[in-house]
Amino acid sequence: MFRQGDILIQPVSEDDVPAAVRALAPSERDARGRIVLALGEVTGHAHALMAPGVLLRDGDPLTPDHLHLPSGGRLVHEEHAQIALTHGWYRIIRQREYVPGSVRVVAD
Repeated sequence: MFRQGDILIQPVSEDDVPAAVRALAPSERDARGRIVLALGEVTGHAHALMAPGVLLRDGDPLTPDHLHLPSGGRLVHEEHAQIALTHGWYRIIRQREYVPGSVRVVAD
């Protein structure tokens, strides 16, 4: 497992990726061509990869996303050390917090 700020990255086997996730349309890349796992709402900084691959997300911020990197990549962020990821599948989990009456994704 890897952690970069409020992002947790868990390697998973291809067999552990649900069929419903595989059916999702890949997320768009940003204007710089990066796969953005999370964008800081306050700072504008991004947890992002410049690598071949796809990010599959269902639109619910509390549901883990899945990332497929066919040849690996390097996760970067302006305020954190880079993380080298090998090829394969990953589950991407955003840190959550409880506030009275609900659970929400932590804002960066």
